[in-house]
Amino acid sequence: MITVDIKTLLGRLNPPCTRALEGAAGLCVSRTHYEVTVEHLLARILDEPQMDLPLLLRQFDLEPGRVKKALDQDLEDLRTGNAGKPVFSPLLLEWFQEAWLLSSIDLGENRIRSGALLAALLARPAQLASGRYVELLRPLKRETILSRFGILVKGSAETPAAGEKPDREGAPAGEGSALGRFCVDFTRKAAAGEIDPVFGRDREIHQIIDILARRRKNNPIVVGEAGVGKTAVVEGLALRVVEKDVPDLLQGVSILGLDMGLLQAGAGVKGEFENRLKSVIEEVKASPRPIILFIDEAHTLIGAGGPSGGSDAANLLKPALARGELRTVAATTWSEYKKYFEKDAALARRFQLVKLDEPSVETAVLILRGLKDKYEETHGVVVRDDAIVAAA
Repeated sequence: MITVDIKTLLGRLNPPCTRALEGAAGLCVSRTHYEVTVEHLLARILDEPQMDLPLLLRQFDLEPGRVKKALDQDLEDLRTGNAGKPVFSPLLLEWFQEAWLLSSIDLGENRIRSGALLAALLARPAQLASGRYVELLRPLKRETILSRFGILVKGSAETPAAGEKPDREGAPAGEGSALGRFCVDFTRKAAAGEIDPVFGRDREIHQIIDILARRRKNNPIVVGEAGVGKTAVVEGLALRVVEKDVPDLLQGVSILGLDMGLLQAGAGVKGEFENRLKSVIEEVKASPRPIILFIDEAHTLIGAGGPSGGSDAANLLKPALARGELRTVAATTWSEYKKYFEKDAALARRFQLVKLDEPSVETAVLILRGLKDKYEETHGVVVRDDAIVAAA
């Protein structure tokens, strides 16, 4: 029986386990299963060889690959056909609660590690798990794991490095913050030289800058067919911000890309998605540095977070957009724009359309010539100009 708040319980997972849970939710969705189970999470943890659990298996001469194979067979037996969002199974949440008690009391940890998850599973295998893989775990000794835990998991990716402070509740914004977990910092990547220069899109970038600088209706939505470079245009904007080639109003802003997949992964529990999105919005509003949120595949906002008719991401964003508390750059395709945005007048009013057409042959040549040096350096080849013209 779950006796603590689910959000609090999930927040007690350490970052590697949180990422594994998000991957487990993705695995569940891809197989159209109805619940994210213990088996989904174990399968994802075993994909990370330096986490506690695989290291502990090897300490008992049990090859993680054998357990993973048995888990995959067990997952094949689960009921499929779910077209909606899966939920966390009650056993999974019960497992987390027992692992938290074990982590905090027996191991003196302030986060749930995968080693604690294994020890909790070994305490009640018949109640928490079923399937082929359970038999493989019988040689493991729970008492040995708990008494020699630090030695057995030495070198684990879940152990803080020497001199590094362990993760704690209430830590400052970073990997544990909503922005750190669900967003990609385009301006940081641009400053680090991780974004290629953008050519042939000056007009569209200028249009986006003009819209962002407005007092009202200052949220551009870039609409174009798949592959025309919608994300590249936003990367070009980030490069200009870093180079200070923008109006004073946009100097020093951060451009963060909201990853809708990560935002939804593992949010099967009612209200969890909404809480995540609210956390993102609140952190954007509270940030001392102005933030522009980039929402790719923006049509996924419609209906995200709940069943039809429920509170969705679009309705959570509308008030913040209307009050000017949130500045965004959205992107979607023409078909999705017509299907979703044109039918939602209140949502469409918040955005200003920026059309992004397929580049002409001349523009394509310009783009390829601009990127030629990067490709030559990466692949160790010489790209002739006539090859560029032919490719365009």
